[in-house]
Amino acid sequence: MANASKYLELADQLADEIRREYEPGDRFPTVMELAKAHSVAPNTVSRAVQVLKERGLLSGKAGGTTRVRVQPMLQVRQNTRYQSEKDVVLQPEEVRRSAGVAELDSGVSVTHMHENVVQLDVLPAPPDVAEALGLEVGALVLRRIGTRRHKRGAGVGRSVSYMPHDLASRNADLFDLDREPWPGGSLHQLHTVGVEVDRIEDRVTASMPTDAEMEEQDIPPGVPVLRVRKISYSVTGSAVEVTDIPLPADRVELRYNTQLERW
Repeated sequence: MANASKYLELADQLADEIRREYEPGDRFPTVMELAKAHSVAPNTVSRAVQVLKERGLLSGKAGGTTRVRVQPMLQVRQNTRYQSEKDVVLQPEEVRRSAGVAELDSGVSVTHMHENVVQLDVLPAPPDVAEALGLEVGALVLRRIGTRRHKRGAGVGRSVSYMPHDLASRNADLFDLDREPWPGGSLHQLHTVGVEVDRIEDRVTASMPTDAEMEEQDIPPGVPVLRVRKISYSVTGSAVEVTDIPLPADRVELRYNTQLERW
């Protein structure tokens, strides 16, 4: 086993080199290259590199290419955002195009994202989604997977939403990828099928990421994921959309503002 002080000392030294000599996304030397350059055992280098991944300075799977990490974009998610989204539903398209979720969360326009991809498909609702939407087991839903990457080499942000197929079928445009990104988001989509959203419930849990999530979203070892299940309800009380949003804890701040009624 590598001497504790030795690999931590090397980690600090490599961290300084990263800040001085490397750009985000640059390939980082292999364990053997670093061992030779610093005259230390490969095991010491491996432990040091693992520390730097935990600190969020490097990324990459063990045995694969290691790169200097492209730092994630901080997201501030507030419950007041939902009223802001609803406020633009009845506005002209040019207004709706400039007031999307990306702008509310990060202040970055969708047009400045390195990648913004939407996937649409129709499938039987997963059992937990069917339960949340009040659907029969096996009922069809329109699934919308949104993937965003703010810079080349950065981890992706992802959301998965489900709308009852019978509801979505009232507007064929909802199945058209050429309409994406949809101006005004899901609240406007629901408006086009005759639904006014009355309230939104966020259910927040936490767990460790899957291996796939760690790789795709560039999550450092040991960092948990906050899992937001957003359920939108119509004015009649029916659940009309379910959205699952995994938020790595190293890049998100949740803010809840609760206005209390005055005496």
